[in-house]
Amino acid sequence: MLAAGERVVMISGANRGIGAATARRLAAGGFRLSLGVRNGKTPAVPASARCLVARYEARDRESAKAWVDATLERFGRIDALVNNAGISRLSTLEDESEDTLDEMWLVNVKAPLRVIRAALPHLKKSGVGRVVNVASLSGKRVKNANAGYAMTKFALMALTHSVRRLGWEHGIRATAVCPSFVATDMTADVQEVDRAEMIPPEEIAELVATVLSLPNNAAVAELLVNMRHEDMV
Repeated sequence: MLAAGERVVMISGANRGIGAATARRLAAGGFRLSLGVRNGKTPAVPASARCLVARYEARDRESAKAWVDATLERFGRIDALVNNAGISRLSTLEDESEDTLDEMWLVNVKAPLRVIRAALPHLKKSGVGRVVNVASLSGKRVKNANAGYAMTKFALMALTHSVRRLGWEHGIRATAVCPSFVATDMTADVQEVDRAEMIPPEEIAELVATVLSLPNNAAVAELLVNMRHEDMV
C-alpha cells in the first residue's frame, strides 16, 4: 500500500455530516484530499497545498468530470473516492408524481456512477484504488414506506458490487458503508429515534479510514452499521 501521505482521496458532500467528518479524519491521517462541495458551501477542511476544494454539483452531468479533472491538475493522481453526497426525500409506491424519485435517483445513484466512471482510469493506474459508497441499511432491507429512497440505496449497492467486479484485477476494491440513523442534518427531523442514540458521523468516518487502509488482500465488500439490534438477512 502507498503511504497515506502519497494518496489522493476525493470526497463528495464534504461540507457537512459524514462527508465533513470523513474529510477531517483523513486530513488528520495525512491523506491528500479533493473535496467536492456545492457552490457557496464551506468545506470541513480549508483549502491548502494538501487539500483542493472544488465545485461539485451532483445534479449536474458535467460536474463529475470537471471535479476529476481539477483533482488531476492539482495532484496528478487519484487513489480513492468516497461517494458521500446523497439526499433523502419521501417517495412512496402510491405517489403518482415521480419528480422526487427522479431527484433521488439522480443524486444517490447516477451522480456517484458518473464520478466513478470519470475516475476509473486513474484508480486503475493507482493499483490500490478504493471506492467507498456511503449507502444505508435501507439498501439492505425495507422497513418503512419510503420505497423510492430504498430503491436508490439498493441500486447503490449494485453499483458498489459492479465496481468490485470490474476493478478487482486492477487493484480496485469497493466497499458499501451501510449505516442506520446517523446524527446529521439528514436525520434532524426524525422523531421515532432519540438523537443521542444515533451513530455519530465520526464513527462512520473512522470506518471509512479503516477501509482505505486495508491492503488489496483484505477487502471488505459491505459494512453494516446499526445503532440497535435487528435481524439482518
